[in-house]
Amino acid sequence: MLRAIITFFLGACALSAQAFPKQTVERGHQYFEQNCFFCHGHDAGGGEGGPDLTKSKLVAEDVKGDKIGPLVRAGRTDKGMPAFAISDEDLAGLQAWLHTQKTIAETQTGQRRGVIPADLQSGNAAAGKAYFNGAGTCSGCHAVTGDLAKIGTKYDPLKLEERMLFPRGAKAQISVKLRSGETVAGTLAYQDEFTIALRDSEGRYRSWPVKLVQFSVDDPASKHAELLAKYSDDDIHNLMAYLQTLR
Repeated sequence: MLRAIITFFLGACALSAQAFPKQTVERGHQYFEQNCFFCHGHDAGGGEGGPDLTKSKLVAEDVKGDKIGPLVRAGRTDKGMPAFAISDEDLAGLQAWLHTQKTIAETQTGQRRGVIPADLQSGNAAAGKAYFNGAGTCSGCHAVTGDLAKIGTKYDPLKLEERMLFPRGAKAQISVKLRSGETVAGTLAYQDEFTIALRDSEGRYRSWPVKLVQFSVDDPASKHAELLAKYSDDDIHNLMAYLQTLR
């Protein structure tokens, strides 16, 4: 549950299962793995920022690619999905594979992979507040009267949980100590094994060879990533219940 942050296309009108040649399905699987899995997950069940396609209304209503094809070829730039110049053969494979995955998902009773809004309404807000200020160490970086003020009104529960578990756009801060003894601080702009760079408070880009300086990076996103291995289901439910009270 904790790894499947998904948004649902509601009101799906399911059609009877469609069967496809194995070779066609495999072609679609290969295309999906090359172009789509990063956002929609390896099994089309939702991934990093992309919805669960096995529950998509568009996939449910699609017949021989008549819904999937136009969307894939036009993209949805407002949702971060680019347009794809997909061939007719690959499109036939893609829609065959998506329909096959949908059928598989619908037969997995008792093995729900996704998150629904009701899941996020069942926690204990008081326990969540205690976790926020205690074991979760959330209050060390966030303030309910500061960056999290009224957070419960800014996002729906699913989007709020996604941002909590996988924060995007969180800027890492860096402090660089030069050989001269001077310390320069700013927002991390670039880092690899050879170079470290930042933008200072005036917006200037400054970089140095890693071997010539000492530096420390404070990356808030990495702290969220570390918590993924520590959360229990109760921690998530309780913390979400508490965050939704911040209105």
